[in-house]
Parts: sequence; C-alpha cells; structure tokens
Amino acid sequence: MQNALSVVTVVLVGLMVGVELAVAVFVNPILDQLPDNGGLAARSDGARILGRVMPFWYIGSVLLGVTWAVTAWGEAGTGLVVTAAGLLVLSVVMSIALLVPINSRAARWTRDTAPADWRQQLGRWDRLHYLRVAVIVTAFALLVAAPA
Repeated sequence: MQNALSVVTVVLVGLMVGVELAVAVFVNPILDQLPDNGGLAARSDGARILGRVMPFWYIGSVLLGVTWAVTAWGEAGTGLVVTAAGLLVLSVVMSIALLVPINSRAARWTRDTAPADWRQQLGRWDRLHYLRVAVIVTAFALLVAAPA
C-alpha cells in the first residue's frame, strides 16, 4: 500500500510539475510572440481551461502528499514527505492568494475588453508562476528522494 501511494503521488506531482513548467518555459513565451496580440486570446482560453482542471490537481497532490506523510509517520524519510506536502500546501495558498485573482480576470478578457495594462498583469502572473513552479519542483524532488 505504501509503495503504491508513493508511486501515485510522485507520478501525479511529476505530471503537474511538467505541465506547469511547460506553461512557464514554453507555452506562454510562445503565445506572447504571436502577432496582433494573438497571445491574449490564447492565454485567456488557457486560463479558462487550466483554471477548471488545476485546482483538482493541486488539491489532489496535497491530499496524496499528506496521506503519504501520515502513513509513513516515524519511518525513515518521512521528513522529506512532510516538507514536500508543506510545499504543496504553500503552492495552493500562493495560487489562491496571488495567481487565481489575475487568472480569473484574464479568463474573461478579449481583445476588446482587455484592460490597458493587461501585459503587465500577465507579466506579474508569469513571475508569480515561476516562483510557484520552483516550489512544486522542490516538492517533487523531495518526494522522489523519499524512500517509498
């Protein structure tokens, strides 16, 4: 049971890290280079689609991390799992407090309704997202390093 839980947790968090890293390093920079503000519509669509999926993915990752920590309590490496779970909780708090408000606005933007400072707002989202990616990459590395 413990091995299965650790494998599922590592896979789920690893996939989440991959998606979020791809968004940060590849997808958004490519979209930002589209002519005629074409990236605005694409990022707005992305905000809507990922905005529906990612909350379940983040919360699921936290629940799996916490479950792993509880079931492994007192065993070698539990500190790594507890720390990783704490970082996943931090990523959820960061998301709710910092990224979701920007993302919720961006999801409603069109070329006609976007505010004058939309690029600055998305730039702020990108910077906060890089920080969140660093947090979840660290959590992932700790989970991978923890004994199953």
